[in-house]
Amino acid sequence: MHNKVRFGIIGYGKVAALHAKALETTEHAELVSVSGHRQERRDAFAHQWGLNSRNSVEEMIKEDGIQAVVIATPHLQHYSDAFLALNAGCHVLVEKPLALSVAEAETLIIEANKRNLLLSVIAQRRWYPSCKRIRHAIDEGYLGTPALAQLTILGWRDEAYYSSDPWRGSWEHEGGGVIVNQAPHQFDLLCWYMGEVAEVYGRWANINHPYIEVDDSAVATVLFKSGGLASIFVSNSQRPGIYAKVHIHGSSGASAGVQTDGGAMFIAGRSSVLEAPYNDIWTIPGQEECRAQWQKEDEEFFSHIDATWYFFAQQEEDFARAILEGQALSVSGSDGLQVARIIEGIYRSNKKGVPVKY
Repeated sequence: MHNKVRFGIIGYGKVAALHAKALETTEHAELVSVSGHRQERRDAFAHQWGLNSRNSVEEMIKEDGIQAVVIATPHLQHYSDAFLALNAGCHVLVEKPLALSVAEAETLIIEANKRNLLLSVIAQRRWYPSCKRIRHAIDEGYLGTPALAQLTILGWRDEAYYSSDPWRGSWEHEGGGVIVNQAPHQFDLLCWYMGEVAEVYGRWANINHPYIEVDDSAVATVLFKSGGLASIFVSNSQRPGIYAKVHIHGSSGASAGVQTDGGAMFIAGRSSVLEAPYNDIWTIPGQEECRAQWQKEDEEFFSHIDATWYFFAQQEEDFARAILEGQALSVSGSDGLQVARIIEGIYRSNKKGVPVKY
């Protein structure tokens, strides 16, 4: 058994550079090549990171023997790039979101299963210590059954952000706004804690971004197959950005929450993680006093890492070990499907004015 999985990366933009940095530090992964449509940019990326520059995933497989790909292209390309990579015989790790529609996500899961390949989606916040504590509390039964949840993002994106890449801010090239770009990280945590999505009712708006076509804000309610309920409130309209939070309230009466992002939100290639994530609510009996100590530990931990890529490396190591050792993925294609249900559900519900059932 080889002790490193040979990776290729599809895409050469800002987030691709973070993945390249992460893979440099990953014990069981080795990034060897990059592919993409624009040769000049692709060649520059390859030179910067010491990679081979290839025209396609098939060429990366043939010339470099890659076994897996990280897909770091714009949202609307995720499905087609993942489909091609799976058909070529690669394990696939896709930047969020996995796909913009439920049908596309389901097709990718079917293709991966048919070929006995692994399919995963980037959800690096699951490796934050504060997020892991909530999952542990659920697993240990400290909350009873997760019954109610609140997801809030009060962020900001300025005109310079939307003009930084030609694909941003349009339905044709980005496929949506805050719902498909910023919120999927928190949508993933919500589903990790609450389970499978059964029904979505939502509305979206554009409050103060007249220079883009897509949503900068949305509200929704989600019914989970467990019977649990969630309230979603997401926006990129609060200058300069306030916070992003996920709160879980259990049938036992206990609550646990995390502030995943504080202040101005992280932008790949342009900014750093400003505030360490921390557990902002914790009312589990006997553990109420832990919160302050945890926050101190988390701040100390985050001060010694570069959080813009460190948690990518944690997920990529998990993905590589799953390939090498046959262990279960921490984040599966089915997890990406749940997020796709929320994304599609809000847009479809807004259009039709009725809840969307799954």
